[in-house]
Amino acid sequence: MFKRVLDKLLLAVVPFAGAGLIRFLYWSLRIDMVGAEHPQGFWDRGEQVILSFWHDQLLLMACGYHGPGAKILISASKDGELIARTMAYFGQDAVRGSSSRGGRAAFRHLLSLAREPFDLVITPDGPRGPRHEVKEGVVQLARLSGRPVVPMAFAASRGHRFRSWDRFLLPYPFGRGVYSFGEPLIYEGDESIEVFGQRLQAAMEENDKKARAYLESCGVSAV
Repeated sequence: MFKRVLDKLLLAVVPFAGAGLIRFLYWSLRIDMVGAEHPQGFWDRGEQVILSFWHDQLLLMACGYHGPGAKILISASKDGELIARTMAYFGQDAVRGSSSRGGRAAFRHLLSLAREPFDLVITPDGPRGPRHEVKEGVVQLARLSGRPVVPMAFAASRGHRFRSWDRFLLPYPFGRGVYSFGEPLIYEGDESIEVFGQRLQAAMEENDKKARAYLESCGVSAV
C-alpha cells in the first residue's frame, strides 16, 4: 500500500520538477545551433524526419527541438514512465517500448506513425547500451518508413557525468551549450542493413564531434 502511494507521488512530483529543472537549465545556458537547416528543410516542405541522438544527451533535447511535433520512443520501465510524463510538459508524446520490453509492439506503432505528420525520435543506443552504438531498430525504421534519419547531438561546457552505463550528462547552469544536426541519411534500396547501420554510426559519431568542436572553437571544452 505504502509503495503504491509512494509511486503515485513520484509520478506526480518528479516529472513536474524535472520539467522545471530542464527549463531552468536551458534558459540559463548560452545556446547555439549548428546545422539546423538540415531538418528545417524537410519541415519547410511539410515533410517529417527521424531524429536520432545518443541516450546520454537526452535531458535537454526537448528544448532543442523546434519541429512540427514528435513521437518519442521511450522505455516501458518505471524510469521510462517518469521520462514520458516529463516530455509531456513539452508537448511531446511517447511511444512506450524498448529492445527488452514491448519492443515489437512499440516498433509497429512507430512504423504506423510514420504515415502521420509527426517526427519520430529515437535513442539508438538506449535503453541499456552499449553506449554510443547504433542498434538495428533505427535502421529498420528508416528502411521500412523511407524517412531520412537526421543525427542530433548536444554538448555542454560545464556539467556532471553520472556513473551510469551511458555516462548521462547533467549540464550545469550558466555555461555554454550547442545543439548540432547532421546531414540526413536515407536508406538506399540496394544497400544492406549492415551498411546503412555503419553509415549511421559514422554520421552520429561525426555529428557528436562537430558539437564538441564547436564549443572548442568558442574557447571552452565539452564535458
